[in-house]
Amino acid sequence: MTLDERLDRIVSRALELEAQLASGISGEAFTQASREYGEIEPLVARITALRSAEQAAQQAEALLADPEMKELAELELAELQETLPQLRQDVRLAMLPRDAADERSAILEVRPAAGGDEAALFAAELFDLYRRYADLRGWRFSIMDYDESELGGLREGIAEISGKGVFARLKYESGVHRVQRVPATESQGRIHTSTVTVAVLPEAEEVDVTVDEGDLRIDVYRASGAGGQHVNKTESAVRITHLPTGIVVAMQEEKSQHKNRAKAMKILRARLYERERAEAHASRAANRKSQVGTGDRSERIRTYNFPQGRVTDHRVNLTLYKIDRIMLGEIDDFVDALTQEEQAELLAAEGF
Repeated sequence: MTLDERLDRIVSRALELEAQLASGISGEAFTQASREYGEIEPLVARITALRSAEQAAQQAEALLADPEMKELAELELAELQETLPQLRQDVRLAMLPRDAADERSAILEVRPAAGGDEAALFAAELFDLYRRYADLRGWRFSIMDYDESELGGLREGIAEISGKGVFARLKYESGVHRVQRVPATESQGRIHTSTVTVAVLPEAEEVDVTVDEGDLRIDVYRASGAGGQHVNKTESAVRITHLPTGIVVAMQEEKSQHKNRAKAMKILRARLYERERAEAHASRAANRKSQVGTGDRSERIRTYNFPQGRVTDHRVNLTLYKIDRIMLGEIDDFVDALTQEEQAELLAAEGF
């Protein structure tokens, strides 16, 4: 089937749905037709714009033979020939299969991997990078857990980032981030390499994941801070173990056991939801370039080289010499490049 034939079929289906909705149907039939029409209506609008431009181009070409209209027709045709490629690309992109989680909020998890104290310090800086990025995008950044090390680094940081399309923009950040720099504690000026793992999970609603209380082991204990001192004397910290999968979530950020349990359940649902998504899309997940991996220094999606002032994303071979700006949260250049690469791969797979 050619692309034009596929577009014709989509437009025909939209007309069928319009007729159904206008015929007075109700109940489940109305709900289904309304939902389907809402999904394809933006695509139909792009198809309509493309076909209008193509028709205008044909009319302008026909006027080239008219001496009185030739100059005007040439100007119009030149404008249309500039806009038509983008209109065609917009249609192709709108036809791509959508990740159902793209519009969701996300759970961000940042942990040091290889590199000891230096990895923990960079983990704290990466956590701040995403906080700043959320501010730039107008998203809400809510810390769910922040376990600070003795030197001010980060043992583990978890945040809920709320807003429209958060997961679509942040999902490419999952993986191993490598930093190369001279640590403050290095007396001989040697460059060290450390790694931090980042995981971005789409936030799951209760309806997305069914969690059987019988599958949970819930332990409560006293929360402790850096160095092991007790934050409070009550057993407010919560550790939830999902027995079927072995997933463990511990939470002690709040002074209330109830609040810690609610946060831990939210993280558990997100991890279970991502697990289900990965299983449902096993072949796609196996080829993803954004897996967290083991945290070994040789595995990385991005390298932050402070002595040279550069940041390189190894998935798209993009290097930017503005590390200061990037650490302030300006990562859209990387996100846009990764989005375009994924779109190109999907277009090729769909035969567009």
